[in-house]
Amino acid sequence: MCLGAFLLAETGLLKGKKCSTHWAYLDEFRARYPDIEVVDGAIITEVGNIYSSGGASSLWNLILYLIEKFSDRETAVLISKNFALDIGRSSQAVFTVFKGQKRHADEEIIRVQDYIEKNYTEKMTIDELAAIVNSGRRTFERRFRQATNNTPLEYIQRVRIEAAKRFFEASRKNVSEVMFDVGYSDTRAFRITFKK
Repeated sequence: MCLGAFLLAETGLLKGKKCSTHWAYLDEFRARYPDIEVVDGAIITEVGNIYSSGGASSLWNLILYLIEKFSDRETAVLISKNFALDIGRSSQAVFTVFKGQKRHADEEIIRVQDYIEKNYTEKMTIDELAAIVNSGRRTFERRFRQATNNTPLEYIQRVRIEAAKRFFEASRKNVSEVMFDVGYSDTRAFRITFKK
């Protein structure tokens, strides 16, 4: 469970396989074990007879998963009700804090990331971002994805959604107010992106 994925990786049992770990340590895990595919945000990963889970409380999700697998759904649901546990949670996304993916050596891309983070409420185009580093659009998009593991558009969305999460947690603003505060003008698009 959780950071136990690092222990499994060290043993060699995960070589060439998939696993889950805590969302805050994905980049560190990927850097240390490039031959292991860590599944971004997964609560539970099963490969053969190896099971891994996200954060420490994800242990409960793993236990329910194993009970359902080796017993039945009805028993797992009964146990989840008795212990007041969510059953079927498959993602750590609701707990994730996006801090930007800056553990790379491309200083120009870091400059663009900083620009996005400071100006996320403004409308920006890929061409404008590419111009910051005097690059063509295709080259910029390739470099950005290689450095951050996101397209520029995905990165902008992640920055905006993280800002929206902070607004919801720290204020009493409604969805429309937060949506406008973080640079969205389409309620449907905001709701879909936020839910995702």
